[in-house]
Amino acid sequence: MTAFTEPWPLSDEQRAVIELCRDFARNEIRPRARAVDEADVVTPVDIWRKAAAVGITDFMLPEEIGGGGFTDVFTQCLVQEQLCHGDPGIGNLLCSNGFFADPVLELGTPAQQERWLGPLVGPDAPMTALATTEPSAGSDAASIRTTARRTEGGYLLNGQKAWISNAGAARSYVVFAKTDPALRARGVTAFLVDAGSDGLTFGEPMRKMGQRAIVCREVFFSDVFVPEEARLGEEGQGFHGLMRTFDVSRIVLGAAAVGCARAAYEYARDYARVRVQFDRPIIEHQAVAFRLADMATRIETSRLLVLRAARTMDEGAGDVTGLAAMAKLTASETAMSCTWGAVQTLGGWGYSREYPVEQWMRDAKLEEIEEGTSDIMRLLVSRHLP
Repeated sequence: MTAFTEPWPLSDEQRAVIELCRDFARNEIRPRARAVDEADVVTPVDIWRKAAAVGITDFMLPEEIGGGGFTDVFTQCLVQEQLCHGDPGIGNLLCSNGFFADPVLELGTPAQQERWLGPLVGPDAPMTALATTEPSAGSDAASIRTTARRTEGGYLLNGQKAWISNAGAARSYVVFAKTDPALRARGVTAFLVDAGSDGLTFGEPMRKMGQRAIVCREVFFSDVFVPEEARLGEEGQGFHGLMRTFDVSRIVLGAAAVGCARAAYEYARDYARVRVQFDRPIIEHQAVAFRLADMATRIETSRLLVLRAARTMDEGAGDVTGLAAMAKLTASETAMSCTWGAVQTLGGWGYSREYPVEQWMRDAKLEEIEEGTSDIMRLLVSRHLP
């Protein structure tokens, strides 16, 4: 499956979806990655359509609604690593409907799951979005200011979200808002919102350092009506659903970071075997060999930690929040270290746009920021020490 050993036995079905995603990453993602990066604020819809046609965009959805049935976080991590080995931004884009689906599966009724997740299956699957972050509320989700005020038959949403992936391109949104601002976390409620709702508008695409395949925008709510049946769970349950989503997404993003780190390591290793300096391949120079050894060790360590967190989540075997934070912290910093190491190994060529390692270094930085910065991850780990 990878250059590293499989730490747990895999079923034939798992091997099949991993092989599918590995081949898709090699044949469809990697060849387009540079052009997508250069396009900057253009969503690669053609790649999305190709992925949807072979079941990659819905592999994580339940079989009951027609999805691939791999609802376990462990398999999702194995897939995410393969896709992000092709390109981190495109890989994360192709699995983004899973982040939308998680709070719907956690808090939604069967009717809501059928209504909102059923259309995400098949070759015409639309994109979706999770709207949490605000200009003044990032990792501190309890401090969001978007409000949901009761009105006849439902709620009126007012407020602003920022850095929302797929905003403007998504057909549906899970939006977290305060039904009672005085209660902080206990006042957060989740809602399902259609893209065509009156009062819902979007800012211009945000220009980013990396992972440009995922276009982010601000989202504005001005008396956006949401019917009662589009509320997920009871009032005040949204924060619980969001924290569960964060646990899952941090583990899966840890796998994405491993894929990015592995791509950078393999590229640097192969380059070092053929690049000759001082009459011998640079991989024979101790400094380069030791750097590659450190990269390989960190990748294997990160991968094992991510998969352990995934298994713990799937088995409900204990407090996963601290372990999820450890996994994301370790894997994201490994990705940053390994992409830096790849640029360093290639020297001046690594700094040029002729080679992909400089892009991967830009892409890797996001993994240390999204779904909670490394500082926040360290804080969570300190609060959940074994």
